[in-house]
Amino acid sequence: MELSTHGRVVSLHLNVGQQQPLEAVGQATFLESEGIAGDIHCTTRIERRGRQVLLIEKETLDAFGLKPGMVRENVTTQGIDLTSLEVGQRLLLGERVVLQISMACTPCSMLEAVRRGLQEQLRGRRGMLSYVEEGGSISIGDTVDVA
Repeated sequence: MELSTHGRVVSLHLNVGQQQPLEAVGQATFLESEGIAGDIHCTTRIERRGRQVLLIEKETLDAFGLKPGMVRENVTTQGIDLTSLEVGQRLLLGERVVLQISMACTPCSMLEAVRRGLQEQLRGRRGMLSYVEEGGSISIGDTVDVA
């Protein structure tokens, strides 16, 4: 499948605690300027602003034999090329959630617990971090579009 500027949400996860397994959910509430309700990264702290939501493509996970949530992403998409997005670009999830891309996510050493060498393998492909510009609820199957 060729990636484009249009896709869909195929998986949603909440990070409920440090080094705890992620919680798969069918729907998530995105809070403006904070993050995802129930996620430990949901905060108004200015230094965390650009790290509220992590997105990655299912195509990337598939290429490495990984299942959604294994690299600790919040939103797994399909069909949209997230790595081609630039800082400041916006994504529209569903009908009203707007995320602003803040940076590419640098793979951390926690990935080594998933599989040895995964940190280096995902360099440049770990997904994109973002900030919640406009909140609302998202469900699996909702659209994702470059705004």
